[in-house]
Amino acid sequence: MPPPGPGTRRDSDDRARLDAAGRRAGHGERGGGRRPFGALVVRDGEVVAAGTNRVIAALDPTAHAEVRALRAACAELKSVSLERCWLIVSCEPCPMCLTAALWARVERVVYGADRHDAAAAGFDDAALHELFARRDDVEWPLSVERLDLPHSTEPFDAWRAAPDREEY
Repeated sequence: MPPPGPGTRRDSDDRARLDAAGRRAGHGERGGGRRPFGALVVRDGEVVAAGTNRVIAALDPTAHAEVRALRAACAELKSVSLERCWLIVSCEPCPMCLTAALWARVERVVYGADRHDAAAAGFDDAALHELFARRDDVEWPLSVERLDLPHSTEPFDAWRAAPDREEY
């Protein structure tokens, strides 16, 4: 079945939530470190958690609005799985945030501004998008290497053998 189109109830709800995420972006970092990004995690029509960008304030390059909202939602729901949840964000997620949403098993992502709008405002992650889109024929800016050690799988062997492990 195709997704609901403009004018549907779902479209109206999405617009309201996206507007709320955009307003949330205005509550991000203040001063020179302010970043215009906001995110909401919604489950069954209710906002579970929200996040704003705190990269500069937290001195944490992973403190994007989406990641902070996902972390807060996991804490609120007491689960690493955000199945049946939607991530509503003021701007198209960067590759890290989109990957975090995938790991959390988010059902749907809705965003307002796109990567080109972000780039025009000085938040250009085009190189990252391109790197992931063409990873086989682009030179990575960092070295990623595997060093094969005789006991490198021991942690996984112990994990598989543990009777009290928690799957995710």
